[in-house]
This record gives sequence, C-alpha cells and structure tokens, in this order.
Amino acid sequence: MKIYIVGGAVRDELLGRPNADRDYVVVGATPQAMQAAGYRPVGKDFPVFLHPKTHEEYALARTERKSGHGYHGFTFHAAPDVTLKEDLARRDLTINAMAKGADGELIDPYCGQRDLQAKILRHVGPAFAEDPVRILRIARFAARFSDFSVAPETLALMRGMVASGEVDHLVAERVWQELAKGLMEDKPSRLFEVLRDCGALARLLPEVDALFGVAQRADYHPEIDTGIHTMMVIDQSARRRFPLPVRFAALTHDLGKAQTPPDILPRHLGHEERSFGLTETLSARLRVPNDCRDLALLMARYHGTIHRAAELKAGTIVSLFEKADALRRPERFQQLLDACLCDYTGRLGWEDKAYDSPQHLRTALAAVNAVEAGKIAAACSDKLKIPERIHAARVSAVKQALNDA
Repeated sequence: MKIYIVGGAVRDELLGRPNADRDYVVVGATPQAMQAAGYRPVGKDFPVFLHPKTHEEYALARTERKSGHGYHGFTFHAAPDVTLKEDLARRDLTINAMAKGADGELIDPYCGQRDLQAKILRHVGPAFAEDPVRILRIARFAARFSDFSVAPETLALMRGMVASGEVDHLVAERVWQELAKGLMEDKPSRLFEVLRDCGALARLLPEVDALFGVAQRADYHPEIDTGIHTMMVIDQSARRRFPLPVRFAALTHDLGKAQTPPDILPRHLGHEERSFGLTETLSARLRVPNDCRDLALLMARYHGTIHRAAELKAGTIVSLFEKADALRRPERFQQLLDACLCDYTGRLGWEDKAYDSPQHLRTALAAVNAVEAGKIAAACSDKLKIPERIHAARVSAVKQALNDA
C-alpha cells in the first residue's frame, strides 16, 4: 500500500498558494485492508475512506469508463492493480494530474509542472470529453488563475462537446455549484469568457450570453456593450470581496437589456421588469439558493431607483425601503447597496469614482428606524389609519434627516 497527495494540493504548493484541502490516493490496497487499518468507508460510487485520526479522505486508485450521458454516466474500477498513472489519467487538467509521495517525490506523468510554468490549462487526455462538468471546471480555473490561457486543443475539444450536445446533459445543481464557485474566484469574468469561447454559455446561461452585443446607454461609454459592462460589474464585486449573493446580483442585474426593442436603443426603457422576469426564470432553472435569488430580484428591480437616490422624494425613498423590506432585513439591503456600487463602478474609468447613493440611503434608513411605530399605533384611534400614519411619520423623518445632512 502506497499513499500519495494528489491534485490541487500539489498544484497549489508548486504555485506557492495556500490550500487547506488535501486529497489522497491509495495504490495497492483493498477496501478490506483499509478498514482493517482503521479507515472508515464513506464512498457511494467508488471506495473512499476517512482517516481514523485526521478524518481526511483517502480514495483507492481507480479508473473510469463512460457508460452514459452527463456527470453520473460513468462506471468505476478500483483494485490493487490500478496504478497511480492510470488514476491520474482520469483527471481533468494536467496541472491537477500530479502527485507527491511520502518521500516528497513529485510524480508528474502528464507534464503538469510544465503547464504550470507556461500558465496553460490543458486537458490530460481524450477522456476529458466524456464529462461535461469539465467544461465548467476549466472555466472556473480560468477565473481563479486569470493569467492562464486555455490550450487551443483543449478549447477545440470543449467546442466539440458543446456541438455534440454532451453539455446539455449537465444537471442544474452541478451548473449552479460550479457557477457559484466561479463567481467567488478573483476574476469571475474569465469564467464567462471561456464558456462563451467554447459555445457553452449560450446553452447553459442563455440569458447572460444574450447580453453580449447589446448597445449600452450613450452616457455610459458607448464603446462597450451590456455584456462587457456586466463582466466589469462582477469583477468589481470580486475586487471588493463581496459575498456570493452580491456577485450573483451583479451578474443578473441587467438581463432585461437583451430584450430591449431595437428601435429604442441605445436606451433601455423598462428593462428592470424584464430583468426581474429573466432572473426569476434563470434562478428557478438552476435552483439558485433563496438568498442569492432574492437579492438578485431586488437588484434587478430597484438598482436604477437606487442610482437616482439623490433625486428621489422622501416618500419614494420610504416606499423603496418598504418594498425592499429594508427595515426588517437591513443586512440584505446593505448587500443591495453593495451590488449597486459594483454596477456604478463597473464602467471604464469609473472603478474608483465616488458613489453617493449608499450613504444617502443609509442616512434616510436610520431616520426611518428612529420613528417609533409602536407609539404612533397606540395613539391612533382609527386602526385602519395606522399604516398611513406610520408611513407619513417616516416620510417626515426622512425629509428632516436629508435636509440636515
């Protein structure tokens, strides 16, 4: 029995990047031998075991064979005669197909170290084309290692996978899982660039793909289109280290601009409601978690209003707070303001431009929170008029706060 560290931990050590996760492959062992040594079995599809002390995962060396469509369409073979090289051959990229022995020796049968140095994302072998998830993984790695390029032969293979329909067999949960991870990388726009280059974006996220080529408003740098603007916005969300709900809202906020009638371009009148509907559709299809979906819907509907905060009347501001549930969900409302900041600064030359709307609205929200709704309700003899009285008191408080600011 020989144990090797494999995959990302080896790659990141060579790059000098931190990596808390370690994957282990065990060569020359059986499930019975692993359990006799105290390892606890946890694998469903193939033998994986937890270390008796560290609880890290140890997988028996295995090969795989395509037996159907999609991510689950594989049969696995794990046996003592499976070699380390055979196990590494089933991995996606050469930079992920390296191993390190207990003596520190680097095992690199597919030249992953060479590709690391050349900053290239290259598939290990033709079996890459059997798993459509690998398209998403390459795109995600491009977002993490933004100065790496996809090897031309790998990109050609990905395009073939799209053309053959293999990518259409991806399940929604796995698409969302990889999309969420990609959005949390340092340069998420690269994920969409790679997916678009191979044709997968139009199949997996047609709402986003449709944004490219749509004219942007003339006062927002006419040399860029809505797709490019959206990519700048999500990169702003990454630059500012915002959480996933903000990044997803940044991605979807302008989806409705793709459906703008051509005769009114470069204006995008009414795109907020179109964006809201498309975001609902996309979120339902990918089964997006509620926190990401709900913030994205608020962003789609209200980002234009928030950008005009300084022009709004006090009553409109209070109505915005009430519709966005800002009083009960102040943390989410702050995330909405964060997403709007990314939208505002996601334009050429605007990356560090001052944006006053968030502070303007925070001042107004503090004034609304200071209104004692309970006292107003207790003093109102006509219970039907309580909401009206509270709303009026909030409007008055906002007027005074903004006049004093």
